[in-house]
Amino acid sequence: MRAAVVSRFDAPPLYGDFPEPVAGEGELVIRVRAAPLSPIVKSLAAGRHYSGSAETHFVPGIDGVGIGPDGKRIYFLFPKVPFGSMASYALVSARSVVPVPESVDDAQAAAVVTAGLSSWVALTRRAGFQRGESVLINGATGSAGGLAVQIAAWLGAGRIIATGRNREKLNRLPRNVEKIVLDDTADDALKQAFSGKVDVVLDYLWGEPAGRIITQATANRGSGLGEPRLRFIQMGSMAGDSLGVSAASLRSSGLEILGSGIGSLSVAELITGAGQLLMAIPQGKFATPVRICALSEVSRIWHEESGEERLVLIP
Repeated sequence: MRAAVVSRFDAPPLYGDFPEPVAGEGELVIRVRAAPLSPIVKSLAAGRHYSGSAETHFVPGIDGVGIGPDGKRIYFLFPKVPFGSMASYALVSARSVVPVPESVDDAQAAAVVTAGLSSWVALTRRAGFQRGESVLINGATGSAGGLAVQIAAWLGAGRIIATGRNREKLNRLPRNVEKIVLDDTADDALKQAFSGKVDVVLDYLWGEPAGRIITQATANRGSGLGEPRLRFIQMGSMAGDSLGVSAASLRSSGLEILGSGIGSLSVAELITGAGQLLMAIPQGKFATPVRICALSEVSRIWHEESGEERLVLIP
């Protein structure tokens, strides 16, 4: 079959031939129709992701839309190595597929789930989010952050605060979303935001931006009545892999730092979350910009900056 193939970690995958998968017990061979190119896929293909393999010669891609053996359209996650989603066919566990609603096309399903699943499971599972609570989304100007705004609103957030470096992109978010540009004046705006109640922070950035948020969220705390909970959900590290947090900020506040990803969530929880998100797309009208490319172009587009778009490769 034709596929993108990772033959070395320091170069983009090459388009070429790869053996077709053969299903074993409890497995399905999926005919792939759409495979999203996400940051985690790039990280795995570069040998940098904590959940990845130390060996090369595999097909990248951790999810996609395809046709199952029964002819039905499905979303699949976590293909069996070495058969990733960026190929004519992928091999998956029969427990790793969920149906795609008829009204949701292939590219839309691939883009929304790959970008929106992180915030969906972070809110519904890790944060235990309740309708009416307030959410701050750190890094809301990208595809994942923009969908997090939509999903938080759909789940009933009473207040949504969005942060990001790009003022123009922040201003494109809905008018009822509070917006904070992460510039030299952001600390005052963050302090003002946390003077009101913030229940959950969804963090796509980590590094210096997350440090600023934690500092302002925990400043001047230590009430004898006890401080309210603040669930800080860490989901990405676009601004850095490490962060210093003072001991006093944890002891004097209600700050709780939780990760959300492979490991802190089970595969079964992620698959269930993907199914729930797909079913909610028609009524929630979740959308993100999509750019569709032929799989044969994988080497050329691999390192392109996608910005707000989600790249979806079509075999």
